[in-house]
Amino acid sequence: MIAPVGGRAGYRRRSLAVLLAGCLSASGCETLHSTVHTVQKTLLGGPLDPGEHLTGFIGGVVADEPMAALAAREILATGGTAADAAVTLGFMLSVTLPSRAALGSGGACIAYQPGAGSAGHGVPEAVLFTPRAPAVNAGDRPAAVPMLARGLYLLSVRYGSKTFADLVAPAQQAAAAGFSISRALGRDLDQVRAPLLGDPGSAAVFAPGGAALGEGGRLIQTDLADTLTQLSRVGVGDLYQGLLSQRLVQASAEVGGPISQSDLRQAVPLLANPIVVKAGADQVAFLPPPADGGLGAAAAFLSLERSGVVSQSLADASIATAAAWRAQGGNPLALLQQPPGAGVLPALPASTSFAVLDRRGAAVACALTMENLFGTGRIAPGTGIMLGASPAVKPAALLTAAVAWNSARDAFRAAVGASGQNGAALAGAVALGQAMTGELPPKIPVPDPGRANAIGCPRYVPGGDESCRFGSDVRGAGLAAGGS
Repeated sequence: MIAPVGGRAGYRRRSLAVLLAGCLSASGCETLHSTVHTVQKTLLGGPLDPGEHLTGFIGGVVADEPMAALAAREILATGGTAADAAVTLGFMLSVTLPSRAALGSGGACIAYQPGAGSAGHGVPEAVLFTPRAPAVNAGDRPAAVPMLARGLYLLSVRYGSKTFADLVAPAQQAAAAGFSISRALGRDLDQVRAPLLGDPGSAAVFAPGGAALGEGGRLIQTDLADTLTQLSRVGVGDLYQGLLSQRLVQASAEVGGPISQSDLRQAVPLLANPIVVKAGADQVAFLPPPADGGLGAAAAFLSLERSGVVSQSLADASIATAAAWRAQGGNPLALLQQPPGAGVLPALPASTSFAVLDRRGAAVACALTMENLFGTGRIAPGTGIMLGASPAVKPAALLTAAVAWNSARDAFRAAVGASGQNGAALAGAVALGQAMTGELPPKIPVPDPGRANAIGCPRYVPGGDESCRFGSDVRGAGLAAGGS
């Protein structure tokens, strides 16, 4: 039932991770990125010339926030890869949904590209940039070390075809010019408005002139726009070992969540083998720990495969498996082979998810979190960065994402990203089962409090794009933007 991923492809990926670790710890890295960009463009046949758009099937995007989804779809329409679109989507969320995915957030993604393996067949891999605590959790609101920018950069270098600056540009423009607050962000603001506006820096952004913003209000984030401009011009290394990092170190101390220069230098994302299980003729790759929502989703998915019924036992299996890993660590595959009898988790924080598919059958599914709605609730002065909450003082979110593919066909079948506090892992398992049969939007919503974004192509891509369906949870405020 359960098979690990490894071999020569895994070795090459780890070697690339070592190379990128050095690059990600420094400012610039333009030579490496330019070289990889040229190679990817040659291999993938894109992007298109400026202003040119694809015709026919372009893939699609599902996400919890509509503006971010549309920005990502535009990247697909101009010949970008799934990773290109995912990077743009992630940076857009830092502007349009900072409650769950600001630059101070962390997360994890599963990436799949047909033909990318050592034998010419695609093998998914995980890009892990989960929230990290600083070495010393000091101040009245300890902050997480920002991981989003580095994680998205790694995804871009590994699987992208467009330049990094092109992918950041939509977010920078939205932050500078402003945008109408979506229902997704408006709902989050409604939940925490009073404590959020208790911070002068946050109040200056979310209540300019003293008038609190809500759904439909115009949100402008000038400092954040400047930070995004710096990232696109100088590189993400500047946020971790450059002028931006110095500014962030000082600013984080000013708002009671100090992050050190050493914390920033050491915060490097990882490439990892996912948890892989069989599903008939297909395989499914789930996020591995420490993104343990993937492990919980794998446990629930296997139970669902056996029983065919969505029940409380699935929820129990997902929570117990994730709880067992948090308690003792160990081999995730062993936990799936011998499931724990019971286990509980504390109330877990909010997250957000998305999934992207391009016309070639490459896919990316991600889950992001601030470890609390709006993280610490404080913006680092002069940077526009809403700081995430330290996972040392808040329980870790169940980051949940998965991709299904067929090795023999070398083709994509389904992808899912899920959120919903303690229900995220179960939501991912149930939504994946529905996506693999093409039931999108789902006939039965995933169980509360879970929410899911899913893509399903029962006839596979490449080869059967007419079968593809894109579904964002109907109880949320997101968007499914796919097709021609």
